Amino acid sequence: MSAAFIRRPFRYSFCNATFILIAVNVAVFLLTRISSRLEALLSMNVVMVVHYHCFWQPVTYMFTHANVQHILFNMLGLLFFGLPVERSVGSKEFLLLYFFCGIMDGLLSLALYYLTGFYHVFLLGASGAVYSLLLAYAVIFPRSQIFVFGIIPLPAPVMVALYAAVEFFSQFTASSTAHFTHLTGFVLAWLYLRVRMGVDPLKVWRNAWR
Repeated sequence: MSAAFIRRPFRYSFCNATFILIAVNVAVFLLTRISSRLEALLSMNVVMVVHYHCFWQPVTYMFTHANVQHILFNMLGLLFFGLPVERSVGSKEFLLLYFFCGIMDGLLSLALYYLTGFYHVFLLGASGAVYSLLLAYAVIFPRSQIFVFGIIPLPAPVMVALYAAVEFFSQFTASSTAHFTHLTGFVLAWLYLRVRMGVDPLKVWRNAWR
């Protein structure tokens, strides 16, 4: 597959895909509050995928959330970072980035859980894909300021670096948060930007902050 084909741009269009994704996430969350069985079918688990052939789970896990706080923070991240990215690159490119990173993130996490024997883990949530959008946002808007806790301003690239460091070191704790999934969200977005869009994030950040 040639580089020209991989980097062939979509014709720009905008269809509020971010709001559609948020609406689907909220709808699925409400449905899973009614049926815990549905939550188990849509979130991702090694046994369910490998032994019961629930091959849809590397996609549907992104739309499944554990509680109100979980979906609230993920949807706020999707709104704050996804909408500017979508407006900048267009809805088609945005959706390709979102689903490529989210699905690949799920498959890599599934492989890790399979190889390490974490068969009891149920992975759910859009956070891996949202972390990918955060990195894309920091590359597209490298001089943007993000207010942590609403009061502490940080440049978007610094925010990415801090989050990556926190997720890396948090892997060595007993936390149930899918830190590997968050880290691979960053890595996949980095690869997407380099391979698909021909953008070097480090070069962008260096040029922005000279």
